[in-house]
Amino acid sequence: MTTSAPRDPRAGFHPRRLHHWIAFGFGSGLSPWAPGTAGTLAAVPLYLLLQPLAVGWYLAVVAALTLIGVWACDRTARDLQTDDPGAIVWDEVAGYLVTMTAAPSGWVWVLAGFALFRLFDIWKPWPIRVLDARVPGGLGIMLDDLVAGLFAGVCLQVLSLALGVGLV
Repeated sequence: MTTSAPRDPRAGFHPRRLHHWIAFGFGSGLSPWAPGTAGTLAAVPLYLLLQPLAVGWYLAVVAALTLIGVWACDRTARDLQTDDPGAIVWDEVAGYLVTMTAAPSGWVWVLAGFALFRLFDIWKPWPIRVLDARVPGGLGIMLDDLVAGLFAGVCLQVLSLALGVGLV
C-alpha cells in the first residue's frame, strides 16, 4: 500500500532496533535521494556473495530473506505509523535478488538486472500496481517488489537466451 507519511520516515529510524536496520536496507534507505535505488544498490554486494550458490540454495536464502523482510518491514512500518514509507527498502533488496536468480555471470548482467528491476519497480505494470495498492502490511510492502523482480528476472533470462548466453 502506498500512503504518504506525515513526516520524514528517516527521522523514525532507531539504530538499536534490528528490524529497522533490516527494513532500511542496512541504512541505504536513509538516503535523501532515491532511497529505492540506494536499496537496490545495497543488494548488489549481497547478490555477489550469494551468486556462487547452487540455484536451490540461492532460492532458499532469498526465501528466508523475504520472510525476514516481511516481519521487519511490517514492524518498522508500524513503528513509523505509515503503510509503506520510501525509506523502507528491504523490498528492493529482495526484489533484486529475485531478479538475479540464475542470472549469467558478469557485471553486464548485474547492471542489466539492476536496470530491469528498477524499471519494473518504478513502472509498476499490472498486477504489480494492484498488489501495491491492495495488500497491506509487511507482505504488501514486499510483494509488489517480489513480483517486479519476477518480471525483471524473466526479461533478463529472455535477453540472455536471445544473446546466446542461456540459463546458468
